[in-house]
Amino acid sequence: MTIPNSLARAARNAVETSSLLRDAPRPATQNKAQLRRYEVSTLLRNGDVSQTRHIAPALPMFEDAFCAFTRGSLVETAQGPMAIEDLLPGDEVMTQNGSSETVLWKGSVTLVPGREDSRGRMRPLTRIMADTFGMQKPMSGVTTGPAARLLGTPAHLRHLYGGQKMLTPVCEFQDGMSVVETLPPTPVELFHICLRKHSVIRVDGLQFETYHPGSNAVRMISQSLRSVYLNLFYHIESLSDFGPLLMPRAGDGEIDAITA
Repeated sequence: MTIPNSLARAARNAVETSSLLRDAPRPATQNKAQLRRYEVSTLLRNGDVSQTRHIAPALPMFEDAFCAFTRGSLVETAQGPMAIEDLLPGDEVMTQNGSSETVLWKGSVTLVPGREDSRGRMRPLTRIMADTFGMQKPMSGVTTGPAARLLGTPAHLRHLYGGQKMLTPVCEFQDGMSVVETLPPTPVELFHICLRKHSVIRVDGLQFETYHPGSNAVRMISQSLRSVYLNLFYHIESLSDFGPLLMPRAGDGEIDAITA
């Protein structure tokens, strides 16, 4: 049986990954780099779905690919609302412009948001109460991961990009009343998805982005870790394969890059 090129490449990258993680020099004064297990489902070219597990660094760029939606979040699909954990590559989700797009990739990771990692970081969740952004927006209370971005601009960011709408991290909407930070002490499973291009989809009545590493991705990750990161995505060969951003984003430099 012929091994698909994407899986063959993944196998090669896995060898490179283990070598990089084993041989990377670590100063004696630093804590050992924390690793995390990531779950990945990918649509192969023959229509099959590949499900794999990866061990990779617990770095923001890696975690952000998996930390947008919590279990139970309802994604609007061509067949109606579907829980994110039940969504599979090959399913069709509805985008902002009313068209349906195929899910190519879904990732998940389990975190304890209230527990500090080796670098003293925590990854808080955000709880959005029902009707915060209007009637049935969201339809009921929804909890999102730290990497989730909403289509909208909070008041304190309206000076960016001429006041036009942009994709904004959910934490920027926190007001202590209807949008609040939460740090559960128990494990939480988080998810994210990729389509053929960067898009806005409807989840629990709100408009969220699909995963994209951002226009500054090349500068955010070292050359030595790039193959480790790309190994998580069987459907791309390089960072440029994610394509352009659909619209400006706040929180990771895109706005500054556009308006400079």
